Amino acid sequence: MKLSQNFTLAEMVGSQVATRRGIDNRAPMWAIERLADLATEILQPVRDRFGPVTVTSGWRCQALERALKGRPEGWRSESQHSRGEAADFEVRGRSNLEVARWIEAALPFDQLILEFYEPPDPNSGWIHCSYVRPPRGVAMQALRQGGGVAYIRGLPQEPS
Repeated sequence: MKLSQNFTLAEMVGSQVATRRGIDNRAPMWAIERLADLATEILQPVRDRFGPVTVTSGWRCQALERALKGRPEGWRSESQHSRGEAADFEVRGRSNLEVARWIEAALPFDQLILEFYEPPDPNSGWIHCSYVRPPRGVAMQALRQGGGVAYIRGLPQEPS
């Protein structure tokens, strides 16, 4: 099923972890509608501007969220992935910072996180981006600090 010109439902629900652990990561219709909005409003414009996009994580059912985060049965995720609103992705051959800065300037994102980007490596980390109506337009970066993760408002400055 196509969600936009170049994005399919299969790539938005695909998960190696789900496959290895026998988790059924099919998305319900309400999530498919949100994934279509995400593909249309965020992912397709990124592809149109920069070329092919590799989605590394899209829809995550609750069982997959628990498996990824090491949580017990019954724990419920508040992740935008488990609401069909977010994807993690990269654009081969393009700096994640460059792509994130373009999204920040050009698209109606809800949350944009440049995750674990480490200059001077332009391909380090990945981009997490979500879409909801109305979008909040919150941009930030996620950094590894002291064995945990720190979220800092705003994208990093251009490397010199």
